[in-house]
Amino acid sequence: MDAPTILRSARREARLTLRELADRAGTSHATLSAYEHAAKTPTIDTFARVLRAAGYVLDGTLTRRIEADPRTGLARGDELAAVLELAAQFPARHDAELRAPVFGRG
Repeated sequence: MDAPTILRSARREARLTLRELADRAGTSHATLSAYEHAAKTPTIDTFARVLRAAGYVLDGTLTRRIEADPRTGLARGDELAAVLELAAQFPARHDAELRAPVFGRG
């Protein structure tokens, strides 16, 4: 979701007009309208302030993107999946008898 959609949705869910939200957020209704129509882009601080005024909290998660290995062109997750798929093709070898030390006898 982009900033204009989030702001518009937050305002509508809060059942506020542009003027009401602008008063609460300390800005003009024209500026809020510009944000909602993507004519202007609010800073993160302004975005958070407007959302707070509508009764919301801006909560974000920053996740490091996994880059592709330049040698293989595969993302690390894809590379792991390929290795696991290859390993699954090898037959599993199990001994018929379990070899383990016996404790408590003696």
